[in-house]
Amino acid sequence: MKGPLFYAKILLFGEYGIIKDSKGLAIPFNAYRGALKSSKNLTGKAKTSNENLERFYKYLAALKTDIVSFNLQEFKTDIDNGMYFDSSIPQGYGVGSSGALVASIYDKYATDKITVLENLTRDKLLKLKQIFSLMESFFHGKSSGLDPLNSYLSLPILINSKEHIEPAGIPSQKEGKGAVFLLDSEQIGETEPMVNIFMNKMKNEGFRKMISEDFATTTDACIEDFLHGNVKSLFGNVKSLSKLVLKNFKPMIPTAFHKVWENGIATNDYYLKLCGSGGGGYILGFTEDFEKAQKSLKNYKLELVYRF
Repeated sequence: MKGPLFYAKILLFGEYGIIKDSKGLAIPFNAYRGALKSSKNLTGKAKTSNENLERFYKYLAALKTDIVSFNLQEFKTDIDNGMYFDSSIPQGYGVGSSGALVASIYDKYATDKITVLENLTRDKLLKLKQIFSLMESFFHGKSSGLDPLNSYLSLPILINSKEHIEPAGIPSQKEGKGAVFLLDSEQIGETEPMVNIFMNKMKNEGFRKMISEDFATTTDACIEDFLHGNVKSLFGNVKSLSKLVLKNFKPMIPTAFHKVWENGIATNDYYLKLCGSGGGGYILGFTEDFEKAQKSLKNYKLELVYRF
């Protein structure tokens, strides 16, 4: 048995904001992927994955919902026969490792599933997101369902609001100097504690005002610029966003990177922002000159995501 491939995702813009209904833009990231496989002799990672699937099966079997049903008997038989999720997507890095797994389980075991080949109306997209939210909550406590949606459709997704999502066309990559890249913090981040910090901060009126005004407005401007290829304007807005995140989301930025973050803003060599919930994993970088950014960040591992 070997299932189809499901890819990692990168939330370019919208981390935390989408919890509070501002815009977001997520793109598939094909450098990392996963697929369902099976083996008679499970060891190491494959064995752990198989045990996780067993727990996930129990979670899905106990779900009280009428929006989705699964062929649970087949799922259980496959787990007993050594099924596991073979994935190169790093866990705790903000690139959707559980999202790809959820997409693969839905694809294989959902009865009456919505397929990628259908005309994906807004209602179908929202239903998929709702199903994926339910499924992925097993991993994160509370999930928006966006990561599995991105992985399942393998398309860029524009989140206008909780009730309005659509596939988005992003400009094709150019062979320019500018780039979006990943910076490896070499620390594992956990989603749930970070979201809890954010929710506690939201109890503060000043923080709420900053999110609904400055943060949402700047994020929306970045998304508009990115989708329309307004590169000059984009970098000005990304710099503003980088400053806002440094000032207001310090607990989500690993301490070792506070100075690195400041340095990018001061030199304009690159601008950093959170990738996912933060706390570790990848940090997302934007630069007008990738070679310059590489020199500035020569002590760190960088991965290219997109070229301007």
